Amino acid sequence: MGVALGIDVGGTKIAAGVVDDGGQIIARVRRPSRAADASSIVASILEVAQELTEEHRPSAIGVGAAGFIDATRRTVVFAPNIAWRDEPLADKLEEATGLPTVVENDANAAAWGEFQFGVATDASSIVFITLGTGIGGGIIMNGKLLTGGQGYAGEIGHLNVVPGGKRCGCGLLGCWEQYGSGTALVRLAKESAELNPAMARTLLGLVDGDATQITGYTVTQAAQLQCQAALGAIDSMAGYTAQALSDLSLILDPEMFVLAGGVSEAGDVVRNPITKAFRSYTAASGRESTIPIVTATLGNDAGIIGAADLSRVKASGS
Repeated sequence: MGVALGIDVGGTKIAAGVVDDGGQIIARVRRPSRAADASSIVASILEVAQELTEEHRPSAIGVGAAGFIDATRRTVVFAPNIAWRDEPLADKLEEATGLPTVVENDANAAAWGEFQFGVATDASSIVFITLGTGIGGGIIMNGKLLTGGQGYAGEIGHLNVVPGGKRCGCGLLGCWEQYGSGTALVRLAKESAELNPAMARTLLGLVDGDATQITGYTVTQAAQLQCQAALGAIDSMAGYTAQALSDLSLILDPEMFVLAGGVSEAGDVVRNPITKAFRSYTAASGRESTIPIVTATLGNDAGIIGAADLSRVKASGS
């Protein structure tokens, strides 16, 4: 079907690419966006779409956006970082370009990208997890993207791992996002540094002694230098993450878990503790899981590639 257009909408940027049927981006555009101004974001999306469609003539458009997408995959019901409520994005793009358009949750789009063209091409069932500021997910079962009855499947960051625990931005207590995300990792490291500065000497040295400057990157950097405070924070985050993965493995039994997002970019210093803790959780049931935990390979392009391919799939009716 030739090329398709993928658009990844974030709170600070809009990234778009023309993607061929082999998953290669042959042209791309990037625009800044202002999350508080919903109308300007829509205008920027339409501008980007028209610019790329005029030159490259894609067959369809796919949009990946953070938030809840309705079951028809046409409307953004709610976006946490953008002032969108019941935004009919597909209708507006189709009116502006005349091209069939599908709107998908950004993590779902990235999951599909990794499934079709990235690390998971040999699998038919995967759970994709983004470990960043928050935690997002995409679930593919038997080659199909799982969206659920209302369209909200895959919001795995709000699995409960600590009953009565820290309050999440969603309003619930004890969500995985509050214990396994990059934000949580930084909080855990800061708490450790405040309680025991001697144990955090290496970590604090990376930020000139100012614990407020600790970031996810400095935590993983310190862990690679065998800083006990950083290693402890990662082990804690890994334990909560393994708990959630254990639950997901029992419910879905995927062929692999795919880790993406800023935390996963640290590589084995994060992935190995998660894998070790996950094996211990599943062994408690009398069966140690052999489900591999791997790192995504497409990086920030996964959402663009996945959104474009999902639009191609929908346009072809397959």
